[in-house]
Amino acid sequence: GTVRHDQEMAFNAKRSLGKITNPLERLRLQCLARGSAGIKGLCRAFRIIDYNNTRTLDFKEFLRGLHHYAVMFDKEEAQELFQIFDKDGSGTIDFDEFIITLRPPMSKARKEIVMQVFQKLDKTGDGVITIEDLRKLHNAKYHSKYLNGDWTEDQVFKAFLDNFDSPYDKDGKVTTEEFMNYYAGVSASIDTDTYFIVMMKNAWKL
Repeated sequence: GTVRHDQEMAFNAKRSLGKITNPLERLRLQCLARGSAGIKGLCRAFRIIDYNNTRTLDFKEFLRGLHHYAVMFDKEEAQELFQIFDKDGSGTIDFDEFIITLRPPMSKARKEIVMQVFQKLDKTGDGVITIEDLRKLHNAKYHSKYLNGDWTEDQVFKAFLDNFDSPYDKDGKVTTEEFMNYYAGVSASIDTDTYFIVMMKNAWKL
């Protein structure tokens, strides 16, 4: 079901692009046209451009990242877009602020169910999901890659966390913000709150 919704979202995003002039909405739609992981992919492109690991981008780096990810903006449009993200006028964009501004908005009901899942996974209640939390919830020894000897238990858990972890800072820990960012992408592919909530409850056995 999620794959079908992802395909529908990509189709609808592509169809809407011709009607939208707002540069932020156009960037969001160009990312969503690549599926729910599209925004994460753009962040990964920016991470590659950020050679000095400052987790910020100046305008030249921002422009290079857009071209690297093949999203279509001319220099003037990119400048307008950059100014939307550069809220304090410092001449640089912070990665975290960028993704929060770009991610599709979610209703209160959707945010609440995402937080319920996060709290279920965060066994220690410290606001971060780690391998230690997952050990208390899942047995990695049934995973196919563990069974055939490719991965250790820790590698199974790390691969699971990597789905949600920031593309520019894979540290084996998932914060509330990173978890919300991931599900904002998934949420954009699902029309109704009711369906999203049912999907989350079924997927996470709430």
